[in-house]
Amino acid sequence: MYWENIRRLRQKLNLSQSELAERVGVHRTTINRIEKRALQPSLDLLERIANVLKVPLAELLREE
Repeated sequence: MYWENIRRLRQKLNLSQSELAERVGVHRTTINRIEKRALQPSLDLLERIANVLKVPLAELLREE
């Protein structure tokens, strides 16, 4: 699911949660909560994360 994809892609780019959060424009705890399934992000936030991770939104939402 998207939380696993965010973590995998973030790590692939060697980004910390803090670095991703800064680039997306949110607090680090927001990224942490998304990756731990404690927060369901808005579609707008998912699009911003996808842009920073340089992937189409569909790739974040894809189930593997």
